[in-house]
Order: sequence, then C-alpha cells, then structure tokens
Amino acid sequence: MQDQLVIAGKAYSSRLLVGTGKYRDFAETRAAIDASGAQIVTVAIRRTNIGQTAGEPSLLEYLPPSQFTLLPNTAGCYTAMDAVRTLRLGRELLDGHDLVKLEVLGDPQSLYPNMPETLEAAKILVKEGFKVMVYCADDPIQAKMLEDIGCVAVMPLASLIGSGMGILNPWNLQLIIDRIKVPVLVDAGVGTASDAAIAMELGCDGVLMNTAIAAAKDPVLMGQAMRKGVEAGREAFLAGRMPKKLYSATPSSPTVGMISGSAQTKAA
Repeated sequence: MQDQLVIAGKAYSSRLLVGTGKYRDFAETRAAIDASGAQIVTVAIRRTNIGQTAGEPSLLEYLPPSQFTLLPNTAGCYTAMDAVRTLRLGRELLDGHDLVKLEVLGDPQSLYPNMPETLEAAKILVKEGFKVMVYCADDPIQAKMLEDIGCVAVMPLASLIGSGMGILNPWNLQLIIDRIKVPVLVDAGVGTASDAAIAMELGCDGVLMNTAIAAAKDPVLMGQAMRKGVEAGREAFLAGRMPKKLYSATPSSPTVGMISGSAQTKAA
C-alpha cells in the first residue's frame, strides 16, 4: 500500500493500533489482533507480563516483537516521574526499545489526562531518547506544545477511556489535525466501527483502541469490523466527500436530454 502510516520514520500499512488488555486470555488477544490487522500493539508495563514476572505466561510468547511493533505504555501512572520510571523499565525489558506511549492520568474515575504532568514527562522522555506517542486532551494548544517538545505522535481522546461514547468533540479534533504536522491518532472512547470511520473521515492518521474490541461479545469479529471501519474512513477522507448543501437538493441523475412533459403529451 502506498498510503501508509509513518511514525518515527517507520511505515505501517495498518492505521489501526490496538491494546492487549481485558481479553479472556492471551490466545484470544492474538486472535482478535490478527483479525484487526493491527501491526502496532500497546502493552501496559504495570499490568502485563512481558518478562518481568518469571514463571508466568508472557505476552511476548503470543505477540513476538519479530511480528509486531510493541508500544509499551504507562497505563495506571498518575505522575510524570512514575510514567518515566515505568518506560525506563519497559526499555530494559525490551532490549532498548524506544517507541513508547505516554499517558499520565488525572484521576481514577475519569482517567482524563493530567496535562501538566504529561508535558513534564514528555520533556524528560524526549531528552532521554524515547520516541514518544502521547495520550492527551483534545486541546489544540497543548497538542502543539507536545509536538514542539518533540513527541512523534499526539493522541487526543475522543471520549473517556473505556466509555465507548465515540467522538464527542469533532471540532477540537479538527483543529488539532489542521495544526499538527506529526501524526494525530484518536485514542480512547471508540465504541464501534462507525466511530473509527468518523475519526478517519475527519483526517486522523490512525485510531488506537482496546476496550471496544476486547469487551465486545465477539472480540475477533469486532477486530475485523474495526479494521474495515478504519479502512473505509481513510478511503472516504482521501476521496473527498461531497460538500454539504443546506436546504438545497441536486438530482442524482443527469437532466440533460430529459424528455419534457409537453413532449410526452404530443407523443401520446
């Protein structure tokens, strides 16, 4: 595919990124991710075993780094330094892996990003050589600040993590898309394939999701649906939708050479 997602200099044919939490087991995780076609998968360092717990099944046995780009994340972190320490551990466990997802949460109820702590953590991580993809509020000013710090992608939420409420503020997302040069990916709140399609139709470079697939009645089938939603939305964006016309209709069939009512009367 020529239309590829490029993050930190690496190209991906899939614009769908998926998480690895909340599945029944690692086997279901692998099956759903295969169905989604995702090439980048996020891993919560504080919650998922990728080698730090000896004697327990490791996610890497099912999602080996040779087949997927792993994206260690800081889920569950509430301060900048906690997030920094977590990603330093992830880099050790993954032999120097530097592409990471930063998220610093404000409270355990809303899981809304704490932006002052997020900005502070981003500064430290970029200085330490990490390639930072960052979960953030849908604020175009703060998104630009993250780009200026050196983050390789900004990931504004569509709605609260795990809510499935879809895109609640498309106008703010559009402002971010229009102002930011690094990839913009919707992160959090997607509930179904139409939400993913809408994000892509707005011009987002990709979509990251976890609960929408893992919490579906059939995660494997939902993974497949999300893949199609992302692809359809991207194609619609590239095609360029027709303009909206308020209180104005246009016939879908040609009117040139149309038989008039008077001609029909004469023929009769």
